[in-house]
Amino acid sequence: MTEAVARTRRPRDPEATRTVILEAACKLLAKDGPAGISLSEVALLAGVNRGTAYQHFDTRERLIEETVSYVSDKLHRAVLGDPATAAQRVVEEVDMLAVTRNLARFAMDNPELCRVWMLQILAAEDPSKDVFWREYSGSIARFAQTALAQPGIDVEVFSIISLAGHILWPVWARAHSGGEAASAAEADRFAREMLRLSLHGTVRPDRAPPAVVGAARPDDRSDT
Repeated sequence: MTEAVARTRRPRDPEATRTVILEAACKLLAKDGPAGISLSEVALLAGVNRGTAYQHFDTRERLIEETVSYVSDKLHRAVLGDPATAAQRVVEEVDMLAVTRNLARFAMDNPELCRVWMLQILAAEDPSKDVFWREYSGSIARFAQTALAQPGIDVEVFSIISLAGHILWPVWARAHSGGEAASAAEADRFAREMLRLSLHGTVRPDRAPPAVVGAARPDDRSDT
Protein backbone atom coordinates (compact mmCIF):
# COMPACT_ATOMS: atom_id res chain seq x y z
CA MET A 1 0.00 0.00 0.00
CA THR A 2 1.44 3.38 -1.00
CA GLU A 3 1.57 6.31 1.38
CA ALA A 4 -0.90 8.23 -0.83
CA VAL A 5 -3.48 5.41 -0.64
CA ALA A 6 -3.03 5.14 3.12
CA ARG A 7 -3.68 8.86 3.51
CA THR A 8 -6.86 8.88 1.38
CA ARG A 9 -8.46 5.80 2.94
CA ARG A 10 -11.10 6.89 5.44
CA PRO A 11 -10.73 5.63 9.01
CA ARG A 12 -13.21 3.01 10.08
CA ASP A 13 -16.24 4.26 11.97
CA PRO A 14 -18.21 1.24 13.23
CA GLU A 15 -21.07 3.37 14.58
CA ALA A 16 -21.48 5.23 11.29
CA THR A 17 -21.42 1.95 9.37
CA ARG A 18 -24.05 0.50 11.69
CA THR A 19 -26.27 3.53 11.11
CA VAL A 20 -25.90 3.21 7.33
CA ILE A 21 -26.92 -0.45 7.54
CA LEU A 22 -29.92 0.35 9.75
CA GLU A 23 -31.07 3.12 7.41
CA ALA A 24 -30.92 0.70 4.50
CA ALA A 25 -32.83 -1.88 6.54
CA CYS A 26 -35.47 0.75 7.32
CA LYS A 27 -36.04 1.35 3.61
CA LEU A 28 -36.43 -2.35 2.89
CA LEU A 29 -38.61 -2.86 5.96
CA ALA A 30 -40.93 -0.07 4.84
CA LYS A 31 -41.00 -1.39 1.28
CA ASP A 32 -41.34 -5.14 1.77
CA GLY A 33 -41.94 -5.73 5.49
CA PRO A 34 -39.93 -8.17 7.62
CA ALA A 35 -40.31 -10.95 5.05
CA GLY A 36 -38.47 -8.85 2.47
CA ILE A 37 -35.33 -8.27 4.51
CA SER A 38 -32.11 -10.22 4.04
CA LEU A 39 -28.64 -9.28 5.19
CA SER A 40 -27.36 -9.54 1.62
CA GLU A 41 -29.93 -7.11 0.24
CA VAL A 42 -29.43 -4.69 3.11
CA ALA A 43 -25.65 -4.78 2.67
CA LEU A 44 -26.05 -4.11 -1.07
CA LEU A 45 -28.34 -1.14 -0.46
CA ALA A 46 -26.07 0.20 2.29
CA GLY A 47 -22.99 -0.05 0.08
CA VAL A 48 -21.07 -2.37 2.43
CA ASN A 49 -19.92 -5.93 1.93
CA ARG A 50 -21.95 -8.77 3.41
CA GLY A 51 -19.19 -9.67 5.86
CA THR A 52 -19.34 -6.19 7.35
CA ALA A 53 -23.12 -6.45 7.73
CA TYR A 54 -22.72 -9.78 9.53
CA GLN A 55 -20.16 -8.24 11.88
CA HIS A 56 -22.84 -5.83 13.09
CA PHE A 57 -25.86 -8.13 12.89
CA ASP A 58 -25.08 -11.82 13.05
CA THR A 59 -28.56 -12.99 12.02
CA ARG A 60 -31.46 -11.72 9.94
CA GLU A 61 -33.68 -11.84 13.02
CA ARG A 62 -31.23 -9.68 14.96
CA LEU A 63 -31.16 -7.17 12.11
CA ILE A 64 -34.98 -6.92 12.09
CA GLU A 65 -35.08 -6.56 15.87
CA GLU A 66 -32.44 -3.81 15.86
CA THR A 67 -34.11 -2.03 12.95
CA VAL A 68 -37.44 -1.91 14.79
CA SER A 69 -35.60 -0.53 17.83
CA TYR A 70 -33.93 2.06 15.61
CA VAL A 71 -37.33 3.17 14.29
CA SER A 72 -38.63 3.29 17.86
CA ASP A 73 -35.79 5.60 18.87
CA LYS A 74 -36.59 7.88 15.92
CA LEU A 75 -40.24 7.92 16.98
CA HIS A 76 -39.34 8.77 20.54
CA ARG A 77 -37.07 11.65 19.56
CA ALA A 78 -39.57 13.08 17.07
CA VAL A 79 -42.61 12.79 19.35
CA LEU A 80 -41.41 12.85 22.96
CA GLY A 81 -37.84 14.13 22.77
CA ASP A 82 -34.59 12.55 23.93
CA PRO A 83 -35.24 9.18 25.66
CA ALA A 84 -32.52 10.09 28.18
CA THR A 85 -34.67 12.93 29.55
CA ALA A 86 -37.99 11.06 29.60
CA ALA A 87 -37.97 10.62 33.37
CA GLN A 88 -37.71 14.38 33.87
CA ARG A 89 -41.04 15.18 32.22
CA VAL A 90 -43.94 16.21 34.42
CA VAL A 91 -47.32 14.91 33.22
CA GLU A 92 -49.18 18.16 33.84
CA GLU A 93 -46.58 20.11 31.84
CA VAL A 94 -46.69 17.91 28.73
CA ASP A 95 -48.00 19.77 25.67
CA MET A 96 -50.75 17.39 24.56
CA LEU A 97 -51.30 19.14 21.24
CA ALA A 98 -47.58 19.05 20.43
CA VAL A 99 -47.24 15.34 21.23
CA THR A 100 -50.31 14.44 19.18
CA ARG A 101 -49.24 16.65 16.28
CA ASN A 102 -45.64 15.37 16.34
CA LEU A 103 -46.82 11.77 16.20
CA ALA A 104 -49.24 12.50 13.37
CA ARG A 105 -46.55 14.34 11.40
CA PHE A 106 -44.01 11.55 11.89
CA ALA A 107 -46.60 9.04 10.68
CA MET A 108 -47.36 11.23 7.66
CA ASP A 109 -43.66 11.37 6.79
CA ASN A 110 -42.99 7.65 7.46
CA PRO A 111 -46.30 5.85 6.88
CA GLU A 112 -45.09 2.41 5.82
CA LEU A 113 -42.32 2.30 8.40
CA CYS A 114 -44.72 3.24 11.21
CA ARG A 115 -47.18 0.55 10.22
CA VAL A 116 -44.46 -2.11 10.16
CA TRP A 117 -43.19 -0.89 13.55
CA MET A 118 -46.64 -1.10 15.11
CA LEU A 119 -47.36 -4.57 13.76
CA GLN A 120 -44.06 -5.78 15.19
CA ILE A 121 -44.84 -4.25 18.59
CA LEU A 122 -48.37 -5.64 18.72
CA ALA A 123 -47.03 -9.12 17.98
CA ALA A 124 -44.16 -8.89 20.47
CA GLU A 125 -44.27 -11.02 23.60
CA ASP A 126 -43.10 -8.08 25.69
CA PRO A 127 -43.87 -4.69 24.05
CA SER A 128 -42.43 -2.91 27.09
CA LYS A 129 -38.95 -3.65 25.74
CA ASP A 130 -39.63 -1.10 23.01
CA VAL A 131 -38.50 2.37 24.08
CA PHE A 132 -41.28 4.32 22.39
CA TRP A 133 -44.13 2.00 23.37
CA ARG A 134 -42.86 1.91 26.95
CA GLU A 135 -42.78 5.69 27.26
CA TYR A 136 -45.95 6.38 25.25
CA SER A 137 -48.12 3.90 27.15
CA GLY A 138 -46.29 4.82 30.36
CA SER A 139 -47.13 8.50 29.89
CA ILE A 140 -50.80 7.60 29.45
CA ALA A 141 -50.64 5.47 32.59
CA ARG A 142 -49.15 8.38 34.52
CA PHE A 143 -51.75 10.75 33.08
CA ALA A 144 -54.53 8.35 34.17
CA GLN A 145 -53.41 8.83 37.77
CA THR A 146 -53.72 12.63 37.67
CA ALA A 147 -56.66 14.93 38.36
CA LEU A 148 -56.78 15.71 34.63
CA ALA A 149 -57.97 12.21 33.74
CA GLN A 150 -61.42 10.72 33.62
CA PRO A 151 -61.69 7.67 35.91
CA GLY A 152 -61.36 4.11 34.64
CA ILE A 153 -59.06 4.57 31.62
CA ASP A 154 -57.82 1.25 30.21
CA VAL A 155 -54.26 2.35 29.50
CA GLU A 156 -53.26 -0.51 27.22
CA VAL A 157 -56.40 -0.35 25.09
CA PHE A 158 -56.31 3.43 24.84
CA SER A 159 -52.61 3.37 23.88
CA ILE A 160 -53.28 0.93 21.04
CA ILE A 161 -56.35 2.83 19.81
CA SER A 162 -54.43 6.11 19.82
CA LEU A 163 -51.37 4.74 18.04
CA ALA A 164 -53.48 2.86 15.49
CA GLY A 165 -55.37 6.03 14.65
CA HIS A 166 -52.19 8.08 14.23
CA ILE A 167 -50.49 5.45 12.11
CA LEU A 168 -53.48 4.64 9.87
CA TRP A 169 -54.49 8.27 9.31
CA PRO A 170 -51.81 8.82 6.60
CA VAL A 171 -53.47 6.08 4.50
CA TRP A 172 -56.61 8.22 4.28
CA ALA A 173 -54.84 11.57 4.15
CA ARG A 174 -52.52 10.63 1.30
CA ALA A 175 -55.39 9.21 -0.74
CA HIS A 176 -57.80 12.11 -0.21
CA SER A 177 -55.70 15.23 0.42
CA GLY A 178 -53.72 17.55 -1.82
CA GLY A 179 -50.47 15.58 -1.77
CA GLU A 180 -47.18 16.05 0.03
CA ALA A 181 -47.59 19.79 0.51
CA ALA A 182 -50.71 19.19 2.60
CA SER A 183 -49.08 16.69 4.98
CA ALA A 184 -48.54 19.15 7.84
CA ALA A 185 -52.09 20.46 7.58
CA GLU A 186 -53.50 16.93 7.59
CA ALA A 187 -51.41 16.04 10.65
CA ASP A 188 -52.73 19.13 12.46
CA ARG A 189 -56.28 18.23 11.45
CA PHE A 190 -55.88 14.78 12.98
CA ALA A 191 -54.20 16.10 16.15
CA ARG A 192 -57.01 18.56 16.84
CA GLU A 193 -59.71 15.95 16.38
CA MET A 194 -57.87 13.58 18.72
CA LEU A 195 -57.83 16.32 21.36
CA ARG A 196 -61.54 16.96 20.86
CA LEU A 197 -62.29 13.27 21.37
CA SER A 198 -60.05 13.21 24.44
CA LEU A 199 -62.10 15.98 26.01
CA HIS A 200 -65.13 13.69 25.75
CA GLY A 201 -63.40 10.53 26.87
CA THR A 202 -60.10 10.61 28.74
CA VAL A 203 -59.54 14.24 29.75
CA ARG A 204 -61.70 16.13 32.21
CA PRO A 205 -62.72 19.30 30.33
CA ASP A 206 -62.92 21.27 33.57
CA ARG A 207 -59.29 20.43 34.36
CA ALA A 208 -57.81 20.56 30.85
CA PRO A 209 -55.28 23.32 30.02
CA PRO A 210 -56.90 26.23 28.12
CA ALA A 211 -54.65 25.60 25.11
CA VAL A 212 -55.99 22.07 24.77
CA VAL A 213 -59.61 23.18 25.02
CA GLY A 214 -58.98 25.98 22.52
CA ALA A 215 -57.23 23.71 20.03
CA ALA A 216 -60.14 21.27 20.13
CA ARG A 217 -62.81 23.89 19.37
CA PRO A 218 -64.16 23.73 15.80
CA ASP A 219 -64.17 27.54 15.59
CA ASP A 220 -60.50 27.81 16.62
CA ARG A 221 -58.86 25.44 14.16
CA SER A 222 -56.43 27.74 12.45
CA ASP A 223 -53.14 26.29 11.21
CA THR A 224 -50.17 26.76 13.52
